[in-house]
Amino acid sequence: MYAIRQWSVRHARGLNAFYRGFEALLTRFHRVFAAIGYERVERPVAFVEKHVKGLLFDCKMCGQCVLSSTGMSCPMNCPKTLRNGPCGGVRANGHCEVKPEMKCVWVEAYRGSGRIPGGIEAMTQTQFAVDQRQQGRSSWLRVVREKSGVK
Repeated sequence: MYAIRQWSVRHARGLNAFYRGFEALLTRFHRVFAAIGYERVERPVAFVEKHVKGLLFDCKMCGQCVLSSTGMSCPMNCPKTLRNGPCGGVRANGHCEVKPEMKCVWVEAYRGSGRIPGGIEAMTQTQFAVDQRQQGRSSWLRVVREKSGVK
């Protein structure tokens, strides 16, 4: 999984472009999702999302995905689950203080963000703490709701 996570960061630009197109496509399905009921489509969409994002990003299904703001490096993979930058313990070689065999998620995020237009600037936006009530829910559907004006 770790090797695929690193691949995803190296290919952040292409993955971000793909996601933007995928997001636009999903948003077009708002009326279908609303007609069926968002709660009914939650489980199957979350199942697909968990497996796709789990493979590519080692996704933890926090329900509040910020991959496009973190260079395709999931901050939930940080042992401390920090969402707004690295802790003070990043080693000189860029590795994590808690898991020395792993590169710091935020070092990877910075590298990935440099590959995405506007990515470094996106990293400066403060992320709210994770709402644990959203754990396991689809962030894809959350985005569709937000873009469609539905809460």
